[in-house]
Amino acid sequence: MRRLARPLLLAFLPLSLTLSGAALAQEVDLPDTMAWTAYGTNSSGYAQAVAIGGMLQSQYGTSVRVLPGDNDVSRMTPMKTGRVDLCACGIASYYGAEGVMMFAHPKWGPQPLRVLTTSSASFGLSLAVAGDLNVKTPADLKGKRIAYIRGDDALNKGTEAYLAFGGLTWDDVERVDYSGYARSFDGIIAGNVDASFTTTVTPPAQQLASSPRGISWPELDPNDELAWQRMQKIAPYFRPHVVTSGAGGISATNAVNSASYPYPIIVANADLKDSTAYGLVKALQDNYDAYKDSAPGAAGYSLDNQDLTWVVPFHDAVVGYYKEIGVWTEAMQAHQDNLVNRQNLLLDTWKNFTANTPPKDEKTFGEAWMKVRALALRSGGFDPIFE
Repeated sequence: MRRLARPLLLAFLPLSLTLSGAALAQEVDLPDTMAWTAYGTNSSGYAQAVAIGGMLQSQYGTSVRVLPGDNDVSRMTPMKTGRVDLCACGIASYYGAEGVMMFAHPKWGPQPLRVLTTSSASFGLSLAVAGDLNVKTPADLKGKRIAYIRGDDALNKGTEAYLAFGGLTWDDVERVDYSGYARSFDGIIAGNVDASFTTTVTPPAQQLASSPRGISWPELDPNDELAWQRMQKIAPYFRPHVVTSGAGGISATNAVNSASYPYPIIVANADLKDSTAYGLVKALQDNYDAYKDSAPGAAGYSLDNQDLTWVVPFHDAVVGYYKEIGVWTEAMQAHQDNLVNRQNLLLDTWKNFTANTPPKDEKTFGEAWMKVRALALRSGGFDPIFE
């Protein structure tokens, strides 16, 4: 039914978009071999990459080699150096595009990343809270003991964003530091901490749900505009999401109003060949039924699940594909142009900053870069977001 509907959508687009899309129309032309990085071999992201690789092999004869990485840097380094074509990454890809956190480093800085596609499935990303505390909303977390995972910016930023939704900061809760994500859930079960950030379907969340404390997920009112503004000020990649799978009995008939962002986020450098970027996104949509049930979360690559006005720009050839099938609008193009302009400003600012003898000490270097970055973005009319 979707294939029949696309020409109708195309007919209502401005003539300029219709012609540009038609000009880009082409068949799938993928290389004989591709190399990807992904999360570890026990992750859903890795399983999805393997499932997609199987589809590309059977349909187009393209062999995909998936390299697991233990952390964000190890996943993104091979793409930075040209050893792999793309990364099935997490939200660190956004931090890389912005040049913040672990990327505010002499060896990194803002990266010229482009989105090829994303997966948004039935799970959510949330603070998992001990079920014996009667926490209904993020505001109820005031005074509670909240896990802080040393060295994990993505999890801690997620926690901070949930607190902000409830009008709270780290100063309003008791921060409890842990050396690792799994240890924080051991701490909740043991009664040493009350909440930790995770996805709703992870094994640690399931273990907590089965423990004497149980589990609860704070609800996010989708109509509370001020709360969402506070949350997205901290982490603009979050979107309202109705969660239909997760620990503690979340299901299609027992859904939770929560938040999510895509995982994995399949990104490449901006200079990835147009034929490869276009071929991959077209192959994923044309052959959706061939892989959607092959790995947990793979159904999230459907066209309906793509956020076309997210926080990282799309590859130009992917934009061409969306124009071709009639779903790309002028508003989406304006959003895309704004993101590209922001990234170009960051890249130019980094080039100038590193050329002017920045501090050698890594910590001082990062602090100096973040100040220069914020000033440049604000001068260019952009929100620095991370300061």
